[in-house]
This record gives sequence, C-alpha cells and structure tokens, in this order.
Amino acid sequence: MPLMNDLPRPGSDLLERLTRLGEVLERVHFPFSVAGAQDTADLVADLEAQLRDYVLPRLQNLDAPLLCVIGGSTGAGKSAIVNSLIGENVVRSSAIRPTTRRPALVHNPADAEAFASVRVLPELARVSGNVAGDSAGELELIASQAVPRGLALLDAPDIDSVVEENRRLAAQLLAAADLWIFVTTAARYGDAIPWAMLDDAASRDIVLGIVLNRVPPGVGAEVRADLVSRLEERGLARAPLFMIAEQELNDGRIDPADVASLRAWLSSIADDEAARSVVVRQTLEGAISALVAQGESVRAGYDAQLATRDALRWDVETAFNAADQQFKENLVDGSLLRGEVLTRWQDVVGAGEWMRKLESGVSALRDRIAGYFKPSAGQSTSHIEDAIDDGLLALLVERTDAAIAQSLRAWETVGVAQPLVDRVKSDLRSRADREAAGAALVHDWRSDVLALVRDQGASKKTTARVLATSVNVVGVALIVVIFASTGGLVGGEIAVAGGTAVVAQKLLEAIFGEDAVRRLAKRAKQMLNERVQQFIAADRGVFDTAVAECGVDVLVAQELAEAFDAARKNRRDR
Repeated sequence: MPLMNDLPRPGSDLLERLTRLGEVLERVHFPFSVAGAQDTADLVADLEAQLRDYVLPRLQNLDAPLLCVIGGSTGAGKSAIVNSLIGENVVRSSAIRPTTRRPALVHNPADAEAFASVRVLPELARVSGNVAGDSAGELELIASQAVPRGLALLDAPDIDSVVEENRRLAAQLLAAADLWIFVTTAARYGDAIPWAMLDDAASRDIVLGIVLNRVPPGVGAEVRADLVSRLEERGLARAPLFMIAEQELNDGRIDPADVASLRAWLSSIADDEAARSVVVRQTLEGAISALVAQGESVRAGYDAQLATRDALRWDVETAFNAADQQFKENLVDGSLLRGEVLTRWQDVVGAGEWMRKLESGVSALRDRIAGYFKPSAGQSTSHIEDAIDDGLLALLVERTDAAIAQSLRAWETVGVAQPLVDRVKSDLRSRADREAAGAALVHDWRSDVLALVRDQGASKKTTARVLATSVNVVGVALIVVIFASTGGLVGGEIAVAGGTAVVAQKLLEAIFGEDAVRRLAKRAKQMLNERVQQFIAADRGVFDTAVAECGVDVLVAQELAEAFDAARKNRRDR
C-alpha cells in the first residue's frame, strides 16, 4: 500500500545527496588526538550508522514495515513487555544482568522477507528463532501471527548495560527505529542515561511511546505527574505515557489488561495506512534534520585535524629546510677546509712555492704549468680525497640527523600523533644505512667532478695541461675552490684558508681560464646540492608519507562541506 505522496521517493535528489554524504563520511578520519577529536569521531560513526541503518533504507523503501524498537534501562522489563504484547514467551527474559544480549525482532510471517534482507541493520547477521547463542553481532528473527502486519517489535539490549558492546548496539538499534517504545521503571526513571536517550529522541523528533513499568500502588498519580512534567520540559509532551503496575508476573508475562492500552496504540498505527505514513514522515524527517544539523560540528572537528596535519608538516619542512640551508652554508664558509683537508692539500701542492711563482702571472703559468707544478715523487691525492669524503659525509649525516631529531621532538612534544611517530621511527633508515648512502653520494659526486674536469679539458692544449698536472689534482683543486667560495668565482684572492685556496683557484685559472673555472665551480656545486637534496629527501619523505597517508585530506574537507550543504539545500527546497 503506497504512502502519502509528499514523502521523498526512491531516486529523489534527497536520496542521492544523502547517499553521497554517507560516502564522504566514510572517508572522514580523526587520527590526531586533539581536543574533541574522539567526540567528533564518535559523532561521525553515529551519523554513518544512522544513514546506513535507517535513513537510506527507509528512503529507498517508504512502504516497508515499521520497526518498533523497545529499549530502556537494565532490568526495566523490556523482554517481559514484548512477550506480554505477543501473548507468549517469544523472547528470553532473565534476572541475570545484563539481560538481553542478542537483539530479537518479532514480526508477522507476512513481513519475513522485509527483515530477512539486510535492508536495515545490514551489519547484523540474521538467525532464526530459538537458535542457540547470545551474540550481540546477530539479529534473531522470530515470526508470530500475534504481531500485526506492517509492524515489527525489536527487543534491544540495555542502554546502560555494564557491557560496552551492548550499550553501543542498543544505541544503534534505537537510531534505526521508526518508532520507539522507551521502558523505564518508577524507581529508575530519573536516571541520567535514560534521559540522555530521551533528549536524543527529542532532537530527532522520533515517534515515541514511554512505558513506566513497576509502579507501586498508591504512587501512580504522583510519579505520573512528575514524569509528564519532565517530558514537557524536554519537548516530549506529545509522547503517550503508559503505566504498568508493580505485580507478580504470570509465566514471565504482565497481566494482559496492563498492556492493553499499549497494544491498542501499536495496533492503531499498524492497521492504519495514514498513521503509518505519519510515523514514517515524522521520524524520517526528524532524523534527516538532526543529521544535517551536525554538519558544522563535523566540519569543525575535521578542520582541527587538517590544522594539526599542516602543523606537523610545517615542523618537518622547517627542520629539513634548515638542514639543507645549513649544509649549503657550511659547504662554502671554509669549515670544510680546516683540519685534515687543509693539511693534505698543502702536502699535495706545496703552497709556499706556488705562492712565489704566482707573482709571474697566470698567463705565464698556462704554458709552463708542468714545470712549476712538481708533486713529490709518489705523491698521491688519495689522502686528501679521503679527508674530503670524511668531512662531507660527517656534515651531511650530522645535518640530516639533526633534522630528523628536531622533527620527531616537535611531533612528540605536541603529543597528538603518536601513531605517526611510531611509524616514522619504524620506517626511517638506520644510521648505518644513512652513512652508507652518504658515502656513496660523496664518492659519486667526486666522480662527477672528475668528469667535469675531463669534459672541460677537451681541447688538445687544455688536455695537456690537465694531464701534466693530474686529473685527480685538478678535481681536488676544484673542490677546494668550491669549499672556499661564498658567491662563485669573481676573480682576485679568496680569503678563506689563506693562500691554500688561492693556489687552487690560480691552478684552475692557469689550466682553463677564469670564466671556465667560474662555470665549473658553479656546475660542480649545483650537482652536489642536487644529490644532497635527494639524500635529505629520502629521510624527509618518511615523515611526508606518514602525514600524507594519515587519512586527513583537504579534498575530503571540501567534499564534506559540499555534501552537507547539498543535503541542507535539498531539505530547504522540499
């Protein structure tokens, strides 16, 4: 039987937009433990469940039977009420707490197909009645002719169960209901948890009936007046209130006369198409309105995650950019010419003799370089090459280690991204691997420098000068010039490391000419910087990857805003 025509139909824009909202919510994650993150994550989970378990299935099938969830406090007598409404013991009731663990859904046999499918509560496995077990992950289906067609009763776990899984399931089932019957007792109706659930019901404008069970003789009027006053204060004045006297149960069931009014109310809804449509419209529209209203809270919570992600990324960028900049400064501030590098270079070139001969001019040196430069017999550049390698490697690893330590310290100090910290520590290469990679980098760069020297000495005359001096010595001289230069070669003396650096520059000028030396130094330094950036990027990439894969994305934030705005607009347009 069709429902009222003013309700949204399957395939409507509202259905499409809410489906899209559900898809986006599935991609909203809260990995950073900033203030309010867990609350917002729980809210998103609730919204997903509301869409999945109730809103979308109901929009897709407005004519499906109503689901009436009977929920309430521990020991309030929910199962006894279900059995009493049916007139037989179809669900289990026990004095052991918690009582109901596996929810039971009692339906008319004609409605079996509607609940056997996963149209509603798709995450719960279906089991038929009287199957052994008590899993909260299952939904027990029980067919009974005593249930009116078009309405099913679901006996839910306790909302205040000592078992957390039961509490979560109870909330999930209540959110999936077209209709609530909320059961409490005269002794427990003032408890905080039931009222929190009732406040939620009011916010979603769900169709609600309230059962006050086990009312002692002589206090009914007083308790009823107090409860009605509380309901009015919370906007629930329209909810019918059913009172059941305290009594001895007959085979676990309440006197039929005491549940007659409740049974009649449910039957009046089930038997009347218009009444069912009113229930569907009120509960569905209330659920959608409440859901859409949470958009700002979700977006604010996700924006906080984005801000945290950006802050963590900034920490890493700052630390590694500083390492790169510091390396470049140390490369040319003369610090690498101190100590063993300086000593070994002086051993190779005999700087004092060269300084005296430089007075005759560079032009004269070009044709007499072999005569002026006479390394000692058996003199090798291997010692200075080793010293250069050691100095460069130590500087490179030191700066990278400092950037790693600074980034980790910043992340740990913030204290909101421990899983990312653990992942980075696990994925970073070891100090030994870093040193091995650095050593390979320095070796390969020196090979690049030698290749530059060979390529520059392509002419016969220049080749002869290079060969007369030694390719390795010329390559080392070029490296010394780079270490002593603060802005490229511009002619004149270089004040860093005294005459030793001047010797290297003048040697190169004698072989290649001043302009060519300037180009060689610039290119060699550029190749070193490129390799260093790749080296640093290998460790920085571990941090960047951890941030990138944390599940927080500005595109998701944009899609989230668009999805909520679209759903809100669709509500206004209807």
